[in-house]
Amino acid sequence: MHSPEVPVLVKRLPHGEDLPLPVYATDGAAGMDVVSAEDVDLAPGARHAVATGLAVAIPAGYEIQVRPRSGLALKHGVTVPNTPGTIDSDYRGELKVIMINLGSEVFSIRRGDRVAQLVVAPVTRGIWVEAATLDHTARGEGGFGSTGGLSALKG
Repeated sequence: MHSPEVPVLVKRLPHGEDLPLPVYATDGAAGMDVVSAEDVDLAPGARHAVATGLAVAIPAGYEIQVRPRSGLALKHGVTVPNTPGTIDSDYRGELKVIMINLGSEVFSIRRGDRVAQLVVAPVTRGIWVEAATLDHTARGEGGFGSTGGLSALKG
């Protein structure tokens, strides 16, 4: 069974005309792989907004989340630092992927390399309702590791 499909208008920019559109690698994939439209050598610690050669018109009520590719993160320490990055429905500029090299060696991205995943997701807008008090929970004000889970957090 497939999830509902949401049409997203996409425009190929001149420097991305010969590149593939984002695509799901497998039938069960949540994200579509997007490729680089440029060559970039990312030095250790460096960041770069990698061009994709695409602009999109996302339907109102949706966003596109930009997520790292797990293989790049595990094998090379290259990731998307603002994960997940959000592309808003009213943005019409080029889709770029902010990447950072947390590894110890220069990482080369070549035109056509898969650099990130794109997930089309619904957006729920919140409305702030001011209150003088909040309800009590078992957790209360505990945060930043207060529920445990790692031995390094004990003590």
